[in-house]
Amino acid sequence: MVAPLRLHAPSRRDAVVVDLPVVLAPMAGVTNAAYRQLCREQGAGLYVCEMITSRGLVVGDRKTKDMLQFDPGEATRSVQLYGVDAQPMADAARILIEQYAVDHIDLNFGCPVPKVTRKGGGGVLPYKRDRLRDIVRATVRAADEYGVPVTIKTRVGIDRAHETFLDAGRIAQDEGAAAIALHGRTVQQAYSGEADWKRIAELKEAVDIPVLGNGDIWEAEDALRMMRETGCDGVVIGRGCLGRPWLFRDLAAAFAGDTERRRPRLGEVGRMILRHAELLTGIMGERGIVDLRKHMAWYFKGYPVGELRRRFAMVSSMEELTELVGLLDADAEFPESELGTPRGRQGSPRGKVVVPHGWYDDTSGMDLDLGEAELDTSGG
Repeated sequence: MVAPLRLHAPSRRDAVVVDLPVVLAPMAGVTNAAYRQLCREQGAGLYVCEMITSRGLVVGDRKTKDMLQFDPGEATRSVQLYGVDAQPMADAARILIEQYAVDHIDLNFGCPVPKVTRKGGGGVLPYKRDRLRDIVRATVRAADEYGVPVTIKTRVGIDRAHETFLDAGRIAQDEGAAAIALHGRTVQQAYSGEADWKRIAELKEAVDIPVLGNGDIWEAEDALRMMRETGCDGVVIGRGCLGRPWLFRDLAAAFAGDTERRRPRLGEVGRMILRHAELLTGIMGERGIVDLRKHMAWYFKGYPVGELRRRFAMVSSMEELTELVGLLDADAEFPESELGTPRGRQGSPRGKVVVPHGWYDDTSGMDLDLGEAELDTSGG
């Protein structure tokens, strides 16, 4: 049996404990309250809200507030916070805890989106070690006033010539972060190629705080293998669960030593889609059906859906969705050929990562104005 995941604030030793060392990665437009509940109904773990921007929260942005929804059964409220300046991040942490009763805050230092990185934010910010330390220190101290743990998530580096993950891990440890999650890719790779799990093992050797591994976990067996090969303390699940919330049931079984895995027929997938729709409309009203459209290709990947695929992608009401689900070949078997294959966006590696002029001149960054690297709205 794998030990529970424990995340501690510096002054509190029992802040967050979840049964399994499994974390649902925050994904823009995906991990809202409905999807988190859907996944949580399948198995235990820590389920993280979509990314919230510090400035959006501090200035009271309506979209940001709307995203901070939690269902009644969400006992552990976890939110990922993004920002580039220490004080707004600290202020945002206090707001999350005081006004939204958040139990865990994760700091995003891994975003590879070019519109952010070319301004000095996201996955390139850790190159500025002093600034990274300032942000982590301020946020941890603010959250520690309430005994709430703060973790950070990052990448291997900007590219192979500018790796930052070991320094980021040491800074996180020095400043009281409860854990660090590492996506085993560089910003340059984005989501292409393969994640380098050896870097996760290197980070585990370099720090004493828990290390969570992220990247290329498509099946429960991948999670077990990552923990075995890297020694990491837990896994972060992102694209692998797209259209497959039952992956969390497989993970729970795998960590318990059970070899049974879900291989749902198409009828079961249809019922899962209806449950997802029910949860989405509960928080969004009828527009929740429109939001569900982007999930359809993921749910049906590999299944024989035929021309219904197009109709599902254009569905506009619960009645229409129910009718379409009734037209599926309920007995169509799970596509075994899809096991272990990538899901979601992949793309190709970028050329040179564009960063602000003179970015590599020093590793401090304390005198820079990175305001333009603050995302306009929460969610990415």
